[in-house]
Amino acid sequence: MASSLPVLPVPRLIQHKRDGGAHSRAEIEALVQGFTRGEIPDYQVSAWLMAVFLRGMTPQETADLTLAMAASGDQMDLGRLQDTVDKHSTGGVGDKTSLILTPMLAALGLTVAKMSGRGLAHTGGTIDKLESIPGWTPELSEERFLAQAAEIGLALVGQSRDLAPADGKLYALRDVTATVDSLPLIASSIMSKKLASGAHTVVLDVKVGAGAFMRTAADGEALARAMVDIGTHAGRQVRAVLTEMDTPLGHLAGNSLEVLEALSTLRGEGPADLHELCVALAVEALAAHGEAEDAARMRAEATLHDGSALAKFRAFVEAQGGDPTYVDQPEKFDVAPGRAEVTAPAAGFVSAVDALSVGRAVLALGGGRERKGEAIDHGVGVELLKKPGEAVMAGEPVLRVYHRDGRGLDAALELLRAGLSIGTEPVAPAPLILGRVH
Repeated sequence: MASSLPVLPVPRLIQHKRDGGAHSRAEIEALVQGFTRGEIPDYQVSAWLMAVFLRGMTPQETADLTLAMAASGDQMDLGRLQDTVDKHSTGGVGDKTSLILTPMLAALGLTVAKMSGRGLAHTGGTIDKLESIPGWTPELSEERFLAQAAEIGLALVGQSRDLAPADGKLYALRDVTATVDSLPLIASSIMSKKLASGAHTVVLDVKVGAGAFMRTAADGEALARAMVDIGTHAGRQVRAVLTEMDTPLGHLAGNSLEVLEALSTLRGEGPADLHELCVALAVEALAAHGEAEDAARMRAEATLHDGSALAKFRAFVEAQGGDPTYVDQPEKFDVAPGRAEVTAPAAGFVSAVDALSVGRAVLALGGGRERKGEAIDHGVGVELLKKPGEAVMAGEPVLRVYHRDGRGLDAALELLRAGLSIGTEPVAPAPLILGRVH
């Protein structure tokens, strides 16, 4: 495909997009391949990214860009596995959904062979959370990864460095050229890795609100539609759920704390919002495989009450080297011993607990990383003792901080106080699920 470039050199591609034109598939493939191989310099691709940022891309262009990025490196072949499903969240605070949903899907007879990432900034990563369990490893050979997925229905590994390398190179440029906030570039970045990961069905949890990348429902819906369209063009089943992220999901944020809340939910005892979201996402996965929604909901609910999802999670932990007694005895988890509380400044009702503030507080405590590769403290975090709509007395604790030797405590408390709002009138909590896109 690189032969397209001499016919239409890169400056002409940039000009064409700058002037509002659309690229052919061959042009996009040549651009992506040339950049990935180092044949097209950063400064030209930077100019092209800005042209895309200003002019946008058609749905066909966005799909072609995604497929070209997915084809730029390794692609997982899951053809020997049955009914493969992947799940992706656009990132939130307290979002331990993957820890619950993936064993639910396995218990429902679907296969999850998934690559997950680590957390960065205020959003946590599934791999970091699972590494709260001593011995658990995200490092599996491809053969073992596929064999485990076939046997248990669930295998989860860290993202391969060679998966969609064009995305990593393009994102590094977007980050330094103010072109991150472009809908087609965001959608293609997410979906290139999903397509390269090989699953036939992809369920997307698109977060909307203060603690999310997409701040408004309209922006979230546009992103969801773009990603679903990409999947359709690529011959995959993609379904998206828009969910509220002004307030953290569940009651706990922080790595060990979130695993504890996930285990509670797998026992049928978790917070209502977390339970609701996991069931809703499971229903989407089953519906994509042709199951009626009512029947799907009943089956999904059952996995959280009959022990089948918990059993899958235990088997998955043990298969990947983790100590399964931590599943049986959650009190064994390392939780930071220090405690501090944020109290209500006056009597009234909680009107807001800002998700971004909670995420940044966990980061300040050492539970997240500013840069890739930094070590984190799995035991620190924040607990929401009250959520929006609940009554409080003056001086009553609303948030509890789990800290280690006071590290980052003052900064965390300041962030949490700034993100807490107490009103004189009760507010109706926002609905968790804002919409669906198929």
